Amino acid sequence: MTDIAFYHLQKLPLERTLPKLLEKTLEAGKRALVVAGSTDRVEALNALLWTYDQNAWLPHGSTRDGNAEDQPIWITDGDDNPNGATFLFLTDGCTGPVADFERCFDMFDGNDASLVAAARERWKTFKADGHTLAYWQQTETGGWAKKG
Repeated sequence: MTDIAFYHLQKLPLERTLPKLLEKTLEAGKRALVVAGSTDRVEALNALLWTYDQNAWLPHGSTRDGNAEDQPIWITDGDDNPNGATFLFLTDGCTGPVADFERCFDMFDGNDASLVAAARERWKTFKADGHTLAYWQQTETGGWAKKG
């Protein structure tokens, strides 16, 4: 079964938290698939990862860039896994084939009631499917605290 961690974003947005988690993914020697809600969002995240920190570098790409098999981080709005990732990052309320991955990071905006409700439904579904679940909530400083 897949280890699925829900990341409840309340203090800092996805654009500030996703790059840090992707850095840790690469440090662990893993490949990542990031699923976004639209082609425009894919390209926005693609641009963000080039510019989020002038002292950091996250090798990544999207369909627009091509060569998925060469990219440690692949950003898509589909269900494909062309870079052979073992870590899945779900954003924008997206779902994906979580059972195909070692770990899944379900990141949702805690300031949007509809996204919180959708995350609760995904939690119930994943739990019923037998996946190992964890819930992380942002602290006042933008760090993470594991709850329940």
